Amino acid sequence: MDGGALALWNKWATQILVVLSFSLQVVLLLLAGIRRREANPVLRLLLWLAYQLADSTAIYTIGHLSLISSTAVEHQLVAFWAPFLLLHLGGPDNITAYALEDNQLWLRHLLTLVVQVLGAAYVLYKHIAFAGSGDMLLVAAVLVFVVGSIKYGERTWALWCANFSSIDSSLKKHPRDKLGPFYPEPDVSEGLELNDEFLLYRAHSQFHVCKRGIVDSVIELEPGESRDDRIIVDLEHRHMWTMIEMELSLMYDILYTKAVVISTWFGYCVRVFSPLAIAAAFLLFQFNGSKDGYNRIDVAITYTLLGGALLLEASSLLDAVGSSWALTFLSGTRWAWLRHEALCYGRWYQLHRAVVSLHRFVGFTSSSSYIKSRRWSGTMGQYNMLHFCCRDEESTSYYRPLLGRLAKLLGYQEWWRKKHYSGAVVISAVLKKVLFRSLHGLFVQQNEVNTMGILRKKWGQQALEKWGLHDILRSELGVELHEGIIVWHLATDILLARINEDSKREDKDLVEVIRVLSNYMMFLLVRRPYLLPGLAQNWLYQQTCNNLEKIWHDNKSSPISSHGFARINELFHLYDSPDSSALPQIEMLAMILFLDEPGYSRERPRLSYSYTIVEVLESKPGKIVNPLVVLLDVWANILVYAANRCSRESHAKKLNSGVELTTIVWLMAEHLHQLSLGQKQGV
Repeated sequence: MDGGALALWNKWATQILVVLSFSLQVVLLLLAGIRRREANPVLRLLLWLAYQLADSTAIYTIGHLSLISSTAVEHQLVAFWAPFLLLHLGGPDNITAYALEDNQLWLRHLLTLVVQVLGAAYVLYKHIAFAGSGDMLLVAAVLVFVVGSIKYGERTWALWCANFSSIDSSLKKHPRDKLGPFYPEPDVSEGLELNDEFLLYRAHSQFHVCKRGIVDSVIELEPGESRDDRIIVDLEHRHMWTMIEMELSLMYDILYTKAVVISTWFGYCVRVFSPLAIAAAFLLFQFNGSKDGYNRIDVAITYTLLGGALLLEASSLLDAVGSSWALTFLSGTRWAWLRHEALCYGRWYQLHRAVVSLHRFVGFTSSSSYIKSRRWSGTMGQYNMLHFCCRDEESTSYYRPLLGRLAKLLGYQEWWRKKHYSGAVVISAVLKKVLFRSLHGLFVQQNEVNTMGILRKKWGQQALEKWGLHDILRSELGVELHEGIIVWHLATDILLARINEDSKREDKDLVEVIRVLSNYMMFLLVRRPYLLPGLAQNWLYQQTCNNLEKIWHDNKSSPISSHGFARINELFHLYDSPDSSALPQIEMLAMILFLDEPGYSRERPRLSYSYTIVEVLESKPGKIVNPLVVLLDVWANILVYAANRCSRESHAKKLNSGVELTTIVWLMAEHLHQLSLGQKQGV
């Protein structure tokens, strides 16, 4: 068996590698778009494997071709495949980098580009006559070689353009995109709502704010130039959320695709030249009389490579000219006749709608998925510490036993627990309104930011000062943000557990918003600490969990829990996510914490701080009418602080696996800060 497999590899190694390289390109093209949202882990793994294998497979195959001696005349055609490997190294237009760090390796890609182009040229030179196959095949090989070299160079150029320093430099040369009078009117044929396409155009017109924010650049206005803040003022908060989502999708294009390179004169010329060159190569090969002497499998592979390349390049052309990036390019072109023909007569808009319709047809859906693919999924993570500490170890192995046991075997038990007890909820319209109101108050009305748009005060400080509680609860905000989140998370669960059912029903929306905000900040602390500013303190979280687990196991047989623990434990075996089914158990531990708390304890200071918060809010000092309103303001302030103070690089990194709520809040704050500056300067 081994000898048979080895003999098969020795005879067909080149063919296998070339087909594999082409297959990986198809996988990349089809799956690259899933990174715009939280995708299925299996699909993400498949995409990651394809990205990692694509370059190494093509590079290895070029090296293999340069070393083999084509003594067999019937296999001389394999030399024609070397230029196609350069085309594969260029990759699809919708993916250049898998992670943000890949953009920093552009110099390495440049060196690899030079080596591989020389390698492919050597293969062609070594077999330049193609065993007497004639000039037609040679011309076809040269055409594909030119296209492949250009597309590979484009990818390296795109990686360089995606560096923050390059984005900053481009902002200094071209501070903003101007759509001018070519701004299309909204289509309200389906009602009074602004459609996504119109908001995408507005996102392009305001995209300079996102680019400036991501690289901490400063935009200087030219004399007599307006900030165009009217766009922000005119939008309702729900439409502004959509526009922000679109802007972040455009930033994803810059960081992880070839969008910057494509939307240039050179890029569009390449998109027109490439399918024409591949079509010419296809015809030259078709009418090459000597191809009948080649191996039939080699001929079939060559047709597959030519046909696949033609289809991919034609698709690239349609996507490029029909993309909204083309509108920005046409609006800013110096060729007035082209701008007039394409935009004033509406020809580009007709082409754009045709491309969108084609995407709908190919996707077998009647919805505008092509535009909506730029929309955020609208979900936020959830993680509740009390729910985690109430866990039953046996249930962890009972639920999904294979994955749980495998994680334990590999030493990833803690990671599995955190992931297993995490969940997600859809962000409600009430929460969006609350966050927008908080942002508008901090950045526009009260001007609580410095000239760089950074919040001046500590997390939660502004909210406590608003209610006259800062002097009382100053210490309870914590030394670091991570500590403050843990303290207020525990206090929130305790306070919500102590509110009677009538009050909960009366303030249902308020309770729900507070709960999801509290669980979301804990989700960031546990699962995505890189999206929080300040010093990460995992030990603090671990120590608090240990204390909570000890309290739970010491008291779960107490009178407060004995009457309902059996039924809750049964529920717990069926549900392992922080949803409504876990609330009885969470509230039970919260009540145990409140009744068990002996006062300040050096061993459990976070629990003591939480108890103090609950006592103060329940006593309703000063301006407090409803403690729930105070909790809501504090959590909204903490979230805004975390989004505003988080590193811009962290926001950019998260774009390749779906937009995070903190990134949405950060960019909205950037827009409101620009609005505030415009109002101050009277422009």
